[in-house]
Amino acid sequence: MDLKRFKITDGSGFDLAAHDPGFTGGYSDEKAAKRDTKANVKRLRDLQAVLYADNTRSLLLIFQAMDAAGKDSAIKKVMSGLNPQGTQVYSFKKPSEEELDHDYLWRCSKALPERGRIGIFNRSYYEDVLIVRVHPAILESKRLPDAVKRDPDIWNSRFRQIRNFEKHITENGTKVIKFFLNVSKEEQKNRFLSRIDTPEKNWKFSSADARERGFWDKYMHAYTEVIRNTSTEDSPWYVLPADNKWFTRLAVSEAVAEAFESMDLKYPVMTAEHLESLENARELLLKEGEEGAASGQT
Repeated sequence: MDLKRFKITDGSGFDLAAHDPGFTGGYSDEKAAKRDTKANVKRLRDLQAVLYADNTRSLLLIFQAMDAAGKDSAIKKVMSGLNPQGTQVYSFKKPSEEELDHDYLWRCSKALPERGRIGIFNRSYYEDVLIVRVHPAILESKRLPDAVKRDPDIWNSRFRQIRNFEKHITENGTKVIKFFLNVSKEEQKNRFLSRIDTPEKNWKFSSADARERGFWDKYMHAYTEVIRNTSTEDSPWYVLPADNKWFTRLAVSEAVAEAFESMDLKYPVMTAEHLESLENARELLLKEGEEGAASGQT
């Protein structure tokens, strides 16, 4: 799959309206997409093993989207083949009292993946330039100096802070890629209705979800501004069509595999001393087997 049409490394001139939520990249056959996704999941499993062994880099995946865009299912399906011991998933919801007493990057910063691991953020610090921008009352309730709350340039300041944060962690060994799952308003409506009509899905829906649809245009503007101002070569955004979940999962799996492969990961090179110790261990193990066979004959 050619991901160039989805990958944003320079946000200047970015136009969200130019990205079709229903695009399927020429896949008319859902089975073919699922087959390719399965192959990518195997790629990811093999690449994760090298990441863990290399132990100098980490990978951070950030998922942002409107409700019902398919973040949870994309994470579940694409990461299904990975070793859970090397994967950390965090969902960032309403800040706790402790989190409110720190800057907005703090709670995500302390959840960054360790070397050799994959970190997955289901929502992130980007909420503070998305929902907080759409709902100014949230900013007003933050424990911030009045000068910060009243700053007319606050969003540009936060974009700069986020770019600097991502540059910092990139330069210290963490590869960052970000996904915006681009679902259409009509498809979101259909998924909401499905949640209402399916008893097993009722728990996933609240009336507040429907009310947020009234701010759709403001959210689209906020996402456009985010992608324009925080897309860089080192921490790109992928604006992925999300009206067909099977295609979204394929695109996510391909992007993650490409990110892995760009990291130039390698298994550690064994020293002569270590190789010698392996041979000594081999001899001891083989000798143990010979002694066991000999004792069985007597």
